[in-house]
Amino acid sequence: MKGALARKGFDGVTLLLLPAVFFVIALFIYPFLYGLFLSFAPKDGGWWLGNYAKFFSDPFLYDTIGKTLLVAVPVTIMNLACSVPVALRVRLMLKPKLLTTILVIPITLGTVLVAEGMLNYFGPRGWLNRFLMEFHLVSEPLHLIHNYWGVFLSLVITGFPFTFLLTLSYVTGIDPALEQAGAMLGARGWDRFRHILMPLLLPGLMITFCLSFVQAFSVFPSAVLLGAPAGITRVISVAAYTAAFEEYDYSMASAIAMIMAAVQVGIVALLLGLQSLFYSGPAGGGKG
Repeated sequence: MKGALARKGFDGVTLLLLPAVFFVIALFIYPFLYGLFLSFAPKDGGWWLGNYAKFFSDPFLYDTIGKTLLVAVPVTIMNLACSVPVALRVRLMLKPKLLTTILVIPITLGTVLVAEGMLNYFGPRGWLNRFLMEFHLVSEPLHLIHNYWGVFLSLVITGFPFTFLLTLSYVTGIDPALEQAGAMLGARGWDRFRHILMPLLLPGLMITFCLSFVQAFSVFPSAVLLGAPAGITRVISVAAYTAAFEEYDYSMASAIAMIMAAVQVGIVALLLGLQSLFYSGPAGGGKG
């Protein structure tokens, strides 16, 4: 059998890649193409771009793009801004595995379980408000859920470990000798970070920002459980869910999903394009 395949031009590497190719086609390419063609077939018939025209003519629908960006962009900036100093500190620790293991817990729990925990801790009768009111630090419960801040906190809790682990991988990939050389030449800590570490980290941080942004942009459980899905946190994924499972208009839901994907791809392409204007080079200094 192997001999016959070899005579037809199939080598061992190709045989190993075939299952991966079929896997990608079955789970990614086919669903994407199916949803794309479905979005051009409106439920009520008519113009093949009818779903897209309906979306951009209805403020209740197209406003979801801005509301999603209002959640995703600040969360991504917050997670990235916090992950850099933490990663720089962790790389100097002798045993960083314990901290990284603890930070992975929110990822393993998932968004839904984190949201349920936040309802118990940050709700009007949650432990945090009970503590603050018991010690007379506040006169009335803080409103930290069922609004914008509930979704924001949830995405920070679940997104920071992911962003931190990616950032840590780039930070530990930089040769410490480069920073030590700068210190020997008299460069202060901020100068070493700005002129040595930051240029080497920038490509990796840009990729981390893009991945974290895509993760935050696709928010759904937090927006429903901890936000106001009929108001400030009516994100675009909620609009797609409403079209598919409340209005039973799968064609419109597919169109919203395609718009969602187009916005993400457009922003990621813009960020990667801006990266080339500031720095072009290796993503790290390398070790050894």
